Amino acid sequence: MPQRCELCQKEPFRGNQLAQRGKAKYLGGNGRKTTGISRRAFRPNLQRIRVQEGDRAVTRRICTQCIRSGKVVKAVVRKPFTIPST
Repeated sequence: MPQRCELCQKEPFRGNQLAQRGKAKYLGGNGRKTTGISRRAFRPNLQRIRVQEGDRAVTRRICTQCIRSGKVVKAVVRKPFTIPST
């Protein structure tokens, strides 16, 4: 299963991880020095949630940016503030 948002197709990409020493100049130091560079992966924050699609609810892997921006409608388990009838 790929690490990809099923809505916006966001997927992992590669970048650098910097190891630094020293104190920043604006804090009164001599400046930061890079002591090592290694590759790393920036992975999207995927959540498995139930999404309302038409008249049915489906489980999808969606990134948190899509959830927070309101691009998806979460499936309602039950209507709020109702007393279940027995």
